[in-house]
This record gives sequence, structure tokens and C-alpha cells, in this order.
Amino acid sequence: MIAYSKKIPFICLVATLYAFIGCQKEFKDDNFTAYFGGEVINPKSNFVLFLKDDVVIDTIYLDKKNRFIQKFDSLAPGLYTFKHEPEYQYVYFDKNDSLMVRINSIEFDESIVFCGRGDEKNNFLMELYLKNEDDRSKMFDDFDLNLTDFIQNSDSSYQSKEKFYTQKKEEIKWNDDFDLYAKAMLDFHHFTKKEIYPMAHKMRTGENVTNQLPVNYYNHRRKIDFNNKHLTNYSPFVKYLTHMLNNVAFTNISPQNLEEEALALHIQKLNIADTLFKNESIKNKIIDNIAFSYLLEDQNIDQNKKFLIRYNQLSTDNSNLNEINKIGESIQLLKKGNDLPEVTLVDITGKTTTSKSLLNQKTVFFFWTENAESHLVAVHKKALEFQQNNPEYQFIAVNIDEEQEKWLKVLENHSFGSIKEFRAENFEDLKEKWVITKLHRTLIIDETGKISNGFVNLFDVKFAENLK
Repeated sequence: MIAYSKKIPFICLVATLYAFIGCQKEFKDDNFTAYFGGEVINPKSNFVLFLKDDVVIDTIYLDKKNRFIQKFDSLAPGLYTFKHEPEYQYVYFDKNDSLMVRINSIEFDESIVFCGRGDEKNNFLMELYLKNEDDRSKMFDDFDLNLTDFIQNSDSSYQSKEKFYTQKKEEIKWNDDFDLYAKAMLDFHHFTKKEIYPMAHKMRTGENVTNQLPVNYYNHRRKIDFNNKHLTNYSPFVKYLTHMLNNVAFTNISPQNLEEEALALHIQKLNIADTLFKNESIKNKIIDNIAFSYLLEDQNIDQNKKFLIRYNQLSTDNSNLNEINKIGESIQLLKKGNDLPEVTLVDITGKTTTSKSLLNQKTVFFFWTENAESHLVAVHKKALEFQQNNPEYQFIAVNIDEEQEKWLKVLENHSFGSIKEFRAENFEDLKEKWVITKLHRTLIIDETGKISNGFVNLFDVKFAENLK
């Protein structure tokens, strides 16, 4: 791996940082003291989050040299996550491990290297991850292959990484707890490719190979402990489950149209998960993932009602803060004829205003971010075209970024004519109330401030029909 080999010389620098901060590898065996620290190059924020099972344990702030360090008086051995938004990676701690990590936010995964007590296991996990990512970049070409060539190619790739895994396991002599994650990262990438192939091959080539699959093609499913709570939040396992459930569900439905297909597919996935997972907490986690996937992609209000009925029949998560039902409720509030939920916007002078105060004529809201330059230009160009043909409408662009000055600098480099420019004062509030999960989302409001269409795409070939 070229990307990984570039990191090796930096170990000396990380080791220097490690010594500078004063972390030691020698600990008493009668406690669970551990250290986690490092350095962030090109930081995007002034902190690093440290998590266990998606729950934040600590927020570790960077110093003036973009370094960080935290002592944990009692850190249970296991797999943790560190996050420097928006990226994250895993780190495994044995008892009394003390680890430093070097991160460059520009090439986050490729830059990571660990140093300290426990570094060998974690550097192995990163190298295996990068091998999988390299393989993933070639995966779609593999899906064009005929069945025999795909199996041969896939098995060859797996065997190469399995040899690497076996060699490192013998050298490092890690324990069974760490091996659960190491083996899962090795196996689930391979299993995922096998689940995707029949569907992807049909989509890309038109050939249905389902009836040609060897009788042992899906034997890997028999080896998986679907109720292992240690894997519930582990990305290789979650990705595999997503594609496996898609594969199984897709072969068991015969939809009449695309909307029915999306609904039938996801309800079938809920039913499979209900059968497959016996551990209640794991089942709830999986069906929540299915629900997020469906609600954030298919926002047909009538179909969502049917989906949520089945979801609530299966979920045993009775929390009043259940995020799935909150999303479902927000979507229901955006149905045609309802008042648009009010949010606060900021104009180019820095003055705040409410969305309601802007609704004095027919209105189209669309969204953009400085992080997607091509979309920024394309969506404004499209809006200007529609406004020229529909002068009774005002087109309002809403920037979803946080920094006023950066937003204004971007606008200085462009001329968008009669488009009205605002920025979301609180994107989380806007995202929750208007269910903004994709930049292409557009809202059309009538002259009375009522919703005409809350889920439409400005780039849809039939978008103009919504303005009539």
C-alpha cells in the first residue's frame, strides 16, 4: 500500500510528541489507566471526540500546537472511536495501553499512524482498512465480470489479505477480543462484495446470475453471529448487514412501481431483521438503520405512514426522543397545504429574520454549501432559468454553512442576479424542521405561505410542472 507506506517515517515525529507530553509505557497492572493523544494537521475544529458504541466519552481539545492528550483513570479494554468531524476511525485499547495518533484532516485515513503501547495492533487495523478501501475502489469493475471470473477475483483478493492477517496475528500475538474486530474487518468486506454482486451485475450488464450461483455461494451467512453485541456499531458489520438485507429483500418482492418498490423493499428488510435478530438492542439498532435509510431517501408522505406503522410494530424502543418517529413527524408536517414550519435565517448584513416573514408571494427555497462548488453554480443557474419563466415566484437560496464571513466571500465571487440569499442561523434546527438531508431538496410555497410541494428536486426534468 503506497498510501500507508508514506506514513511510516512519521512514526519518529509522533514518538517525539509522545515523549514530549510525558506518556509512559510502563503501568501498574492493578488499574486500567490509559492515555490517548496525538496531533492534528490542518484541523477543521479545535477538538477530537472520543467515543464508545457511538456515545461520546470525552471531548479532547487541541492546544496551540494542535496537539491533544487525555488520561483515562479507568478505560475498559475494547474498541473505541475517535472523531475529528466529519471523519472518524477506530482505536483498540488493551489494559494500560497508551496511544498517540497523528491525523491529517486533508487525507484523514491515509495519514493515520499510531505510536505507543498497543500501536502494532492499531496500525495493522489501519493497514487492513486501507487495503479494503483500495479493493473497494476497483469493486465496480469486478461487478461487470461474469460469475466465474468474479468469484475467482474476489477469492484471490481475500486470500491475499487473509495471508497478511495471519502473518500479523502470529507476529503481534493479539488476544481473542481484538481478533473479533480484526477478523470481522477481513471477512465482512469479502462477504459484502458477494452480497452486492448479483444485484450490481444485473444493474450494470442486464444479466441475472441468481440462478447460476453455486450452492455454497452464501455459506458465509451460516458462520455469522448476527446477535453479537460487540459488532453492532462496527462499520464493516453494519455495511455488510445493509447489503445483505438489500439482497435478501430484493429477491422477495415484485413491486408494481418505484414508490411501491421502495416501500415494499424496506418493509421486507424490517421483517427479515425481526426474524434474524434475537437480541432486542441489536434488533432495534438494525431496524433504526433501515428506517433512517428509508425516511431520508423516500419522502413520500403516504408511503411513510405505512412504513412507520410497521416500524413501530417491531421496535421496542419506547423512548419519547426516538429519532425515527421525530423524522416521520417532521415529514408529516411538510405535507401539501400545511404552513411551512418557521426557521430563522440570516441576511447578508447579518440581520436575522424568520422564514415566515419572507412568504409574501409564491416562493421556492433551495439549498447550497461552499463545500460543493459545482452544485452552488448549477443550482443558482437553474433557479435563474425558472425565475425568468415564472416571475410570480421569488427564489430564495439558503446556505447551510455556519460562518457568515466565508459565506459572504463566496457570494462576492459570483453574481446571482435576482436570487435572494440567506444563511441558516441554525442548520440543525432547519434540518429537523424542513428535513433537509440532501442538497437537491427544494420546497415550493404558495402565495398564502402554505406548502405546495415539500419534497421536490430543482433538477428534476418535470420540476417546471410543480410551478403551474
